[in-house]
Amino acid sequence: MTDVQTPATHPAPGVLSRIFRTEQDGAPGDGHEQVVLCHDRSSGLKAIIAIHSTALGPALGGTRFFPYASEEAALEDALNLSRGMSYKNALAGLDLGGGKAVIIGDPNKDKNEAMLRAYGRFVESLRGRYITACDVGTYVQDMDVIARETEFVTGRSPEHGGAGDSSILTAFGVFQGMRASAQARWGQPTLRGKRVGVAGVGKVGHYLVGHLVADGATVVVTDPFEAAVNRVRAAHPEVEVVADTTALLQAKLDVYAPCALGGALTDPVVAALGEFGTSIVCGAANNQLAHPGVEKDLSDRGILYAPDYLVNSGGVIQVADEIDGFNFERAKNKATKIFDTTLEIFTRAAADGVPPAVAADRLAEKRMREISALRTVLLPGARRG
Repeated sequence: MTDVQTPATHPAPGVLSRIFRTEQDGAPGDGHEQVVLCHDRSSGLKAIIAIHSTALGPALGGTRFFPYASEEAALEDALNLSRGMSYKNALAGLDLGGGKAVIIGDPNKDKNEAMLRAYGRFVESLRGRYITACDVGTYVQDMDVIARETEFVTGRSPEHGGAGDSSILTAFGVFQGMRASAQARWGQPTLRGKRVGVAGVGKVGHYLVGHLVADGATVVVTDPFEAAVNRVRAAHPEVEVVADTTALLQAKLDVYAPCALGGALTDPVVAALGEFGTSIVCGAANNQLAHPGVEKDLSDRGILYAPDYLVNSGGVIQVADEIDGFNFERAKNKATKIFDTTLEIFTRAAADGVPPAVAADRLAEKRMREISALRTVLLPGARRG
């Protein structure tokens, strides 16, 4: 992994901390403000913290614990996810920038207290430029451990003054986005009588299934982990289960909800969605578009795509509320507005003749640009530079 060493960086003994600077053309993390590689030999920690933008405020984003094949793969994921957080937080109306962290390893085998606390010290070293939370492979209990070394952590347990499981409002927000998509496509904000396929019924997907069943949808699910499927079956025995994503795509869905890892919307997947008549794509996974141009292919096939970072922002709304003292009803009310923002994006997309993903990007970039410009206003007693 190539990097540009910042002279001012002085790693502690046994710790490698490398800053990726974007002023130089072609440097890793191009477009990002700061990327730090964290290595603590004693605990086995290898992590990357990527700060994409602090234009709106401190960078908030979760910590993903995943067995990446290489540091390069981990870096790519951190860069993509942190950029997505900037756009997500902007569209959610939060005064927060975008960041993300990844820990390289198998959370079921490698995670331990020393590793999490070492990671917490790296977060603390950034002095509030980055605030962490849960993501794939990390949980509320992990945030409580990390919080023993840093104050810049959200998603802690209610016992420690935190917001608890952010998957609850993530799923609720996706459901609001799906209701808005149904309104735009079929004229009614409900999934009643529609066939919805959920790919991935883990932390978020199983909550989403509950909302869909309650709304009267016919739900089809798949997940490679049997325990996740069994949990859904126990709660909702009427749900249909298929072997894999290929079978799910062929299940003649009205709505497809990718709720696992990113890159789910590949060219073959989009082609299958078009072939089998799917009308809407709206799910919880981050970075669903496998490459630029997929959003246009979806639009050209008549498939309405609800931008992932818009509809899955309920979780970040939940943990962001924790910063000022968590109130669940207040956070839920904010997440309910995802319905209105989704409709606004569809309206803007139609007016501008662009896919919804492009309209969402434009709106997020507009807010970041306008709020960032406020820094040119010198407040009384403030110093420039």
